Amino acid sequence: MSGDGGSAPVVRRGRPTGDHEVKRAELLKAATSVIAEEGYANASLRKVAQRAGCTTGAVTYYFANKEALVVALAESRFDSYDAMLEASRAQTDVKGLFEWWLDRTIGDPEFWPVMSQLLAHARYEPAFAALIEQRYTRYRGVYASILATGQAQGTIRDDIPADLLADHLSAIGDGWMVMFPFEPERFTPSRVQALLDSAVALISPTQGTSRTSGS
Repeated sequence: MSGDGGSAPVVRRGRPTGDHEVKRAELLKAATSVIAEEGYANASLRKVAQRAGCTTGAVTYYFANKEALVVALAESRFDSYDAMLEASRAQTDVKGLFEWWLDRTIGDPEFWPVMSQLLAHARYEPAFAALIEQRYTRYRGVYASILATGQAQGTIRDDIPADLLADHLSAIGDGWMVMFPFEPERFTPSRVQALLDSAVALISPTQGTSRTSGS
């Protein structure tokens, strides 16, 4: 009780107030900014808490440790890609996949620097490594499915198996992701369009590249 007879405010520990998903999203956004600016190794829970304007205890309520935080951060990025993949699968739109990939490179200056760092450190954290393997295996399967449909429709070269083309496309996208933080000046709008066009050309059927061209 206070000296004037009123009730003193009581500070309680435990469950943070407010919407759970909103707060979780705020912490993931704070983690993204810290990693983008200071690097993965320097991204402590304390710094994430400071960036989000809360206590370290509030962070650990949602994420038990740094590994849990970065796994959740990666999952949130992968989830957005999953949604785009499903749209592309329905339309058999390989070019759309690449356009989205490069749009993220140009439009979100934090996306690729953060993801490239997370992928580089994933091999040392088992739970994170398992997530990466699972998601990439699924992506390659979806790519292969889209490409196989395109091959059946005659819009994708069919002299190379769809699963091999999927591996090539995945490697191309990852290569852009890895290099963008080091050479952002290479990814001008005109060059991005040229990259898109050339990637599509690599998988498009041309004379002599179809198993059925001679039939």
